Amino acid sequence: MKIRIKNNGLRYRLTRSEVEAFALDGVFKEKIQIGDDALTYVLQRTVEEVLSASFKNNIITMLVPEKMADEWTGTDQVGFEHKTNDLHLLVEKDFTCLDNVDEDQSDNYPNPLAAKS
Repeated sequence: MKIRIKNNGLRYRLTRSEVEAFALDGVFKEKIQIGDDALTYVLQRTVEEVLSASFKNNIITMLVPEKMADEWTGTDQVGFEHKTNDLHLLVEKDFTCLDNVDEDQSDNYPNPLAAKS
């Protein structure tokens, strides 16, 4: 799972196997060790009605409403978002890049724009 934080925006991008794990378990998380501390980022299903996020104890948790999670994991829907005055949240399926990159993209979703190139 990739995380992007820019200005007041938070975006998670998940590969195919990560989306499948989230669909099965209702949660997907990763952790990065930075020196003596760590940052954990979590995508988790919730019974709440609105996509939301929190940050506590070096853990960023994005809570996804069940209906939204089911629709996203069970269809070709690319992603979903929620904007408030303070924060823009976005969750997407991770597509292969059109440019040459050094990272392994074998588990990414096929890029729909690749056929147009």
